[in-house]
Amino acid sequence: MRHIWWFLIPAILVLTAEAQARPRDDALSGAIRCGVVADSRQWLDCYYGAAQPVRAALGLGSALPAQIALAASPPSGGQPHDENVRTEVVSAAAGCMRMTEDRPWLDCYYAAAMPMRAQLGLSAPQTAVRPAPVRAQQFASVAPLPTQAAAPPALPPMPRRVGILGGLFNDPKPVVRDMPMQSFVLDKKGAFTITLIDGEIWEQLPEDEIYHPARWRREPSEMLVTIKPDAMHTFMMTLSGEDYMYKVRRIH
Repeated sequence: MRHIWWFLIPAILVLTAEAQARPRDDALSGAIRCGVVADSRQWLDCYYGAAQPVRAALGLGSALPAQIALAASPPSGGQPHDENVRTEVVSAAAGCMRMTEDRPWLDCYYAAAMPMRAQLGLSAPQTAVRPAPVRAQQFASVAPLPTQAAAPPALPPMPRRVGILGGLFNDPKPVVRDMPMQSFVLDKKGAFTITLIDGEIWEQLPEDEIYHPARWRREPSEMLVTIKPDAMHTFMMTLSGEDYMYKVRRIH
């Protein structure tokens, strides 16, 4: 059923012409080129990598290098899997072209991938804010991503230590809620630096009172991050599927 992609192209070209946004054109064209990839998980990475022109235009952190490489040169060979789901994703992404601003368009583009994430058994953000005016609700399984988290206040060079329960009693509003990771790096001691899907970068504080080395084995995109303000301008981070609270600071 590879021919199904060709039926999408006329409608997509009309939508891109209306949008008059070159980075979006490049991103959507890249997503269509990913159709030759046989494996669905690799196809999803290719789809995410195709969004790089818009991420660059917005000044956000880059997609993963492997994703960008896939989008630049999608490997062909074999029968593509889950073609109906891919068609649903690309159709929804084409509908995002009605968005007037690039940032809502990018959120809509990522939201369009949720049917494939569900097909692959990958976790999805649980906070949904529908982008408007795109009628993404026409695609029943598309759940939009959370809006971009507000930048946290400036941090002092060496914040004072606080107990790990310090931020629980007032239940402050999260600055990041259920946001998927894009990537993470662990040092030799297990201290981490993470990059979120919206480009924000956070690191574990070295003076964490109860030091807990990260021993993550899951894919970054499977870990949903929530970060809340804590006492003395610090922040506490939790991950889906874990009970521990990490003390972190934003570095980008």
